[in-house]
Amino acid sequence: MGKRLSLVIPAHNEGRRIAKTIENYLRFLEAKKKEKVIDEFHIIVVANNCRDNTVEVTKKASGGSRNVTILNFKNGGKGFAIKEGFKYSLDLNDNLVGFVDADMATSAESYFDLVEKIGNYDGIIASRYVKGAIINPKQSFIRTIVSRLGNFIIRSMFMINTRDTQCGAKLFTRNAVETILPKLEMTQWAFDIDILYNIRKTGLKVKEIPTIWSEPGGSHLNIKKSSIQVLLAIIQLRMLNSAMKRMWKIISPTAGFLYKSIK
Repeated sequence: MGKRLSLVIPAHNEGRRIAKTIENYLRFLEAKKKEKVIDEFHIIVVANNCRDNTVEVTKKASGGSRNVTILNFKNGGKGFAIKEGFKYSLDLNDNLVGFVDADMATSAESYFDLVEKIGNYDGIIASRYVKGAIINPKQSFIRTIVSRLGNFIIRSMFMINTRDTQCGAKLFTRNAVETILPKLEMTQWAFDIDILYNIRKTGLKVKEIPTIWSEPGGSHLNIKKSSIQVLLAIIQLRMLNSAMKRMWKIISPTAGFLYKSIK
């Protein structure tokens, strides 16, 4: 079987940015299919808890293409959206399953590097922090420090040898997705870590390659707030995968309240 790709795009209130992403990826992948570089592809947009016109914009941008599917959920969270997209992809006859952010931080050309370089690995992830990566424009000093400190904590707590767990461009084989999907528990900020941690635990092999990452603008991300949320999510994930799992289930309602109340 040749390369058949299912690409999940989680989208929460992305009405102002997603059209460019859909048009870029659809045009690029259609060209690759015409060139017989890939046999087939499916773009799966998972709108999660959207309060804007994300769904309508996506429909218009896709131009009625049969290669674009829109799933619309009232539930929120990037992790939740990706899990639902993964579930949907397993009903298709695709042997590569991945996801990318809706904001075009990773262009279709950059994402396709993953498709071409996955080789015999079970997964491949784009990285902004390995040699050869290009970040345009460069991140602020504070954001870089926060990111590197967070990565150090993650690598120490989960023994994950990955320099950029949070980059929103990842690709896996169908077998890898089938293996890890039932094991995934996190649907919020630690979802990427949950994926990579379960990959490590099951003995699957993942490759990390440099990428070109462009700051898209228009993000509503609050660095201070999100950093605390990620830290709490990391602690939660670590406890869910330890002997303290039973204790965590007792105290998790309180932790969940703190998590949601962060301003």
